[in-house]
Amino acid sequence: MFITPAHATGETTTATTAEIAVPAGDAAFTPPSTSNIILQNVGMIVLLVVMFYFLLIRPQQKRFKEHKEMLDGLKEGDKIVTSGGLLGRVDKIVSNEEVIVDLGNGIKVSHVRGMIQGKADKPAPATK
Repeated sequence: MFITPAHATGETTTATTAEIAVPAGDAAFTPPSTSNIILQNVGMIVLLVVMFYFLLIRPQQKRFKEHKEMLDGLKEGDKIVTSGGLLGRVDKIVSNEEVIVDLGNGIKVSHVRGMIQGKADKPAPATK
């Protein structure tokens, strides 16, 4: 572990750590060009934007589209789950924004159509 003069008397010369890290010679260190650095930075930003699109934005847009199709396909008599977790049946569709939901025992409430979470009788998605 310790370097002594006895070890330094061999025919083979070994480079020290400092000589390996910073070689002394004719080849001087040239820093990368500015255009190279800018190109790498722009490339990383583009890569991050593409990753965000495929991992976050695209799946969310798909869920929004499926939810809109479900709301557009609602009809009277469909069993639904409201945003508060209540189960009921669509009694009457008043407009594009409002439905009357029958909760049972003669209780009917007016509900905002966009706040319906989904159909209750929809089959569960297959698990992987």
